[in-house]
Amino acid sequence: MGKTYIDTVKYVVTAKIEVDGLVDKSDVVGAVFGQTEGLLGDELDLRELQKNGRIGRIEVDLKPLGGKSIGMITLPSSLDIVETSILAAALETVDRVGPCEAKLTIERIEDTRNQKRKTLVDRAKGLVKQVMTTEIPESRELADQVREEVRTAELCEFGPEKLPCGPNITKYDSIIICEGRADVLNLLKNDLTNVVGIGGAKIPPSIAKLCLEKEVTVFLDGDRGGDIILRELAEVADIDFVARAPWGKEVEELTRKEIIKALRAKVPFEQFMENLMNSSRGGPRRLRYGEKGGPGTERPDRSPERSDRGGERDRRPSYPEPERTAARVFSIERPRPVPAT
Repeated sequence: MGKTYIDTVKYVVTAKIEVDGLVDKSDVVGAVFGQTEGLLGDELDLRELQKNGRIGRIEVDLKPLGGKSIGMITLPSSLDIVETSILAAALETVDRVGPCEAKLTIERIEDTRNQKRKTLVDRAKGLVKQVMTTEIPESRELADQVREEVRTAELCEFGPEKLPCGPNITKYDSIIICEGRADVLNLLKNDLTNVVGIGGAKIPPSIAKLCLEKEVTVFLDGDRGGDIILRELAEVADIDFVARAPWGKEVEELTRKEIIKALRAKVPFEQFMENLMNSSRGGPRRLRYGEKGGPGTERPDRSPERSDRGGERDRRPSYPEPERTAARVFSIERPRPVPAT
């Protein structure tokens, strides 16, 4: 008994058949096997090829139309393209089905691997995109990764408390004090190596000793916790300058640009504490405009002006000097009288 299936279908031969009469599918299959038997030798005999699984089941689809039988024949093949083409040409030699004349024409030989190739190419494109976006880092990401690893490797420890610090904490004349390990790592990543973290509100004795030897800049978070740490640090250490992160941000979150901007805007410790006390009393937290020696500190002219009436001086009532704020110095002035006409 011949096989009705094959392991691998490489090609599918599709032929059109037209029979001058009404016939069945079995008549067409019998005509194909009978009229091609011995035509191509034993190696390409349809029965032997089907028995060995080299070709599949011959499928016939017939429809009666006007006293004729018209339909399609499909033949799956695992042979190469040359042998498959020879078989297809042999099918066209069928000229009768039973007592009726027939005409069989090859429509096409379809390579079933084309669809597989298309699927393969689409899948390969998807895999390449996946690798490019998830597996292969960009050059900038690679550089940041290397820099991060190097900076993390440079993280050192200071004092018996093993405080996190940069490698140059004892080499430079000036140091930066921040709150914790994450702050130190962020500053190291941005090329600041003279930093040390205190690890909380409790100030270690080694920090107090270090502040006596160095010029100290305290880098605070932009929240109330930074003020608490500064007060605790001021009790035991000598502080020179204070820098602060933008309000609502922590030092560990800052970008390189924000770090540089905050350090450049540092103020002396005494001035910062004065501003902090003013803030606690409801005054401005920081004085920029209106500071001593700065713009907006000129006293308004309160000399009496001469009236246009009879040369007498029109003295304006004296008003108390308004409170100065960080934004503007206000003055209150009565409108000048309008001369009578």
